[in-house]
Amino acid sequence: MNEWMNNPALKDIDPAKLELIQMAAARTKGKAGRDLAPVMLALITSANRQGIRFSSDEVSLILDILKEGRSKEEQEQIDRTIRMTSSIFQKHMS
Repeated sequence: MNEWMNNPALKDIDPAKLELIQMAAARTKGKAGRDLAPVMLALITSANRQGIRFSSDEVSLILDILKEGRSKEEQEQIDRTIRMTSSIFQKHMS
């Protein structure tokens, strides 16, 4: 599942953000779609404590990474979960 690290969009991302993304990817491995929201919120909260803010494009990229290799149903579950919690995420993004 680490093919995502070859994503060209990651080449310009801040190394501190990339480290947080790698941690989130490791924590979500094997989890169902509905279990990803708490991991994403923890990622963003942890980043905020370090003075790091993710742009909406970066969050979209992270979600694409987390959905990689999952079934269509799981990807839809992730999308539904994120839509339901989007107001929480918006408060923590730049």
